Amino acid sequence: MVGEQGRSVAWSLLRGPVRLEVDGRDVDLGPPRQRLVLAVLLLSPDRSVPVESIVERIWDGRPPRASNPVAPYVARLRRVVGGSGTLSYRSGGYRLDCDPDQVDLHRARRLATGGRAAARTGDDERAVDLLRRALTGWHAEALADLPGHWAAGMRDTLRRERADLLADWAEAGLRLSGPGCARPSAPAEVIRTLRPAVADDPVAERLVASLMAAYAATGQVTAALDCYAALRAAVADRFGSEPSAAVRDLHVRLLRGSGDHPEPPEPPRVAVTGASRVVPAQLPLDVRGFSGRQDELARLDALLTEGLTASPTVAVVHGGPGVGKTTLAVHWGHRAAARFPDGQLFVNLRGFDPGGQGMRPAQAVRGFLVALGVAADAVPPDPDAQVALYRSLLAGKRILIVLDNVRDADQARPLLPGAGTTVALLTSRNHLTGLIAAEGAHPVTLDVLPGAHARQLLGFRLGADRTAAEPDAVQQIVTACAGLPLALAIISARAQQNTFPLATIAAELTDADRRLDALDAGEASTRAGAVFSWSYAALSAPAATLFRLFGLHPGTDIGVPAAASLAGEPVPVTRRLLTELTRSSLLTEHRPGRYTTHDLLRAYAAHQARTHDDAATRRASLARLLDHHVHTAHAANRQLDPMRDPMPLLLGAPAAGVTLDPPTDRDRATAWYAAEAETLGAILRSPAVREFPGHVWQFAWALDTFMFRSGHWHELAATWRGALDAARRLCDPGAQAYAHNLLAFVEVHLGRHDRAEDHFDRALHLYGQTGDRGGAAHTHRNLGFLRWRQGDKRRALHHTQQSLAGFRAVGTASRTAHALNAVGWCHAQLGNHAEALAHCREALTLHQEVRDVHGEASTWDSLGYAYHRLADHARAHHCYTRSVELYAEAGDRFNQADALSHLGDSHRAAGDHGAASAAWRRAHDILTRLGHPDAETVRRKLVDAVQVGD
Repeated sequence: MVGEQGRSVAWSLLRGPVRLEVDGRDVDLGPPRQRLVLAVLLLSPDRSVPVESIVERIWDGRPPRASNPVAPYVARLRRVVGGSGTLSYRSGGYRLDCDPDQVDLHRARRLATGGRAAARTGDDERAVDLLRRALTGWHAEALADLPGHWAAGMRDTLRRERADLLADWAEAGLRLSGPGCARPSAPAEVIRTLRPAVADDPVAERLVASLMAAYAATGQVTAALDCYAALRAAVADRFGSEPSAAVRDLHVRLLRGSGDHPEPPEPPRVAVTGASRVVPAQLPLDVRGFSGRQDELARLDALLTEGLTASPTVAVVHGGPGVGKTTLAVHWGHRAAARFPDGQLFVNLRGFDPGGQGMRPAQAVRGFLVALGVAADAVPPDPDAQVALYRSLLAGKRILIVLDNVRDADQARPLLPGAGTTVALLTSRNHLTGLIAAEGAHPVTLDVLPGAHARQLLGFRLGADRTAAEPDAVQQIVTACAGLPLALAIISARAQQNTFPLATIAAELTDADRRLDALDAGEASTRAGAVFSWSYAALSAPAATLFRLFGLHPGTDIGVPAAASLAGEPVPVTRRLLTELTRSSLLTEHRPGRYTTHDLLRAYAAHQARTHDDAATRRASLARLLDHHVHTAHAANRQLDPMRDPMPLLLGAPAAGVTLDPPTDRDRATAWYAAEAETLGAILRSPAVREFPGHVWQFAWALDTFMFRSGHWHELAATWRGALDAARRLCDPGAQAYAHNLLAFVEVHLGRHDRAEDHFDRALHLYGQTGDRGGAAHTHRNLGFLRWRQGDKRRALHHTQQSLAGFRAVGTASRTAHALNAVGWCHAQLGNHAEALAHCREALTLHQEVRDVHGEASTWDSLGYAYHRLADHARAHHCYTRSVELYAEAGDRFNQADALSHLGDSHRAAGDHGAASAAWRRAHDILTRLGHPDAETVRRKLVDAVQVGD
């Protein structure tokens, strides 16, 4: 492209390394971080990128202490860029102004948008031409020279975007190649182009389906069937599943010979990067009797008719509480659903919850990943990695994302997609000016309903006959409600519950004018009493009590046993009360057996509780709720780790009125943890729960096993920090020592060794004060793990020997076995194989006697290592295989991967390179899904194996 002063300027993000060519000559762009800064800005040309966003991407969330560490790189880039663009600082961020068509990625996306639009209108000739031009020069490995998690996520995004573009091109080309069509040679061209692409990504089902159709169109049915067989084997090997139904149908048609020119199926839903590509449909039910809002709907429709661009389309619907923002967003989402064939995502971010900050973006991202098909144990623990995976899964998809009740721009930004083809629709009481300025979001202001539309809404809710019979009362209600949809809906619900004349309701409502005006003002949620009082007043006394207590619940939804505990009532009684609250529209059963409500109603409930229930009653209700959750979590932990030592902080009997429904097996325990994860997190973050330090500490103990084995190390570290604070407030040195020890162990896994060492030192000091030799022994064993991680094998042995002596002194068989294994492992690391085998065999016997599956798995792994070092490969293979099996049985994914890595090492040493690579691939898949840094170590083993010809 020709730039200023007639120079030829071309920016490249797609041809491997990031490049700038001026008049055909490459410009030196500097060191990796400097090129990374440039790439971040090039991906958002002519838009300001906040400094904080650049810092997060460049330093993977671990920035240096400088106030603006990006500035030196930008200063050097200004000299490098010269007249090829303009780098400036605006509104707290940096902006690179250049012609987007000079950037190969944006030029390709513009061509792709045009090609897809042509295909939708049936102009496949133009579609093929534009899509081919978009693909020209687009390598499979874009941004190849950039380090870090963000760059890796963008590479994955661009790789998938290219694959989808290839599939669009191939499908359009094949439509042109039928009998009498314009391009009979298109199938051969598709075959030549797709064959290497499928070889690189054998589970890319759209590409495979198009390749199958192209083979069939050229008479090569056998080759098409071979393609399907290879796809089926690859999908089974990687994901343990079958190809999609659409591709299976194409296969059946080929087998039956139904047509010489089969078209590829619709884009299949296939497992990708640990995720089963599904079509989420998360929008709530469309409101019955939607009224008005034609101008706002037209503005949202215009976002689609203008076409999706290289950047994601973001719209913000803002207005006061109760004005109908969510209703509008959901209604438009259903109306436009056909424009989003890859699905709709929805989350209530609870940005205006009373006394809180709403849902954390990381929590919402995790929910979206699960909705997009990522298994719960495959969600990366690192928030940045979660966002990168989320955006990768969205790349090239036409998906609507509705973010409801957004507090501010920072809460929304991590949930916004990274590329075009998607629409993000946000609702908020705030204007979100930051998103409008920096991200180019389209604002849609929502006000109260005009009188005619408000009357129409009442007519839909109450029936035309009833409203027509009392037109004056209807007008009084509309006037008193000031056109506020939420107030109209609540009053309609009350009118539906009885046969009172509408004039009676209108007269009562008129008395609440000032309070309704306060609600219309927007932010004082506790002034909404008049709007909700009619429904609340119609409740039975027990239902009203449960509704009030629901306002004390820290989470956003609640299950039946927890609700029964909150109320102190039996489950059958509680079910009837929940049904009454649901019928009165004060609660919604949003999932079977789980109940939630609008944030204003929850605020109103809390206000009613503070008004009508004394402090002792409120505290007792919250204590019963906490008792329910902590006792259930304790029982679930026992199912996952039956050999764990008893909880050091005594778990007393639950309070009277607490309902317990403990999981009775491992699967139920895991399911309970998954269902309650959001609620448990909200409980631990609640300021009110901080007044129950014993429960906070007990929660940490009860959640430790599940969170650790699931790889949720960041969340677990935060949980133990809260438990440490609770133990200090309890003045319990033993509980403090335990928290220091467990927090340190998590910090080791997060690679934060300095923090871990400090916590280990504090734990040993406290255990010394209390004389707890068992606790000190446990700490020494964990310290041994830290020293091994640091490469200090002799100090690791020293600590594990101290651990063994301590556990033998207190006579704990299971802990003694773990310490024996740790000592054996350290001996094996030092080459003392006889000592290693002796200690590990003794440990194995003890573990088997007490039936400690997890400990046995660990010891088999240590034995395998010792035999490996002795070159006894047959025994090493046996031990490692047994370890892998037992870790899988225990549900410990990380250690299963570790044992698989060791098994691969042993196979490699024995000369079985195929078996070694297979074991390493399994280990790499698990570690990648967990987001563990050891994945890179295993990846290097696989790369080295390829380089030496294994």
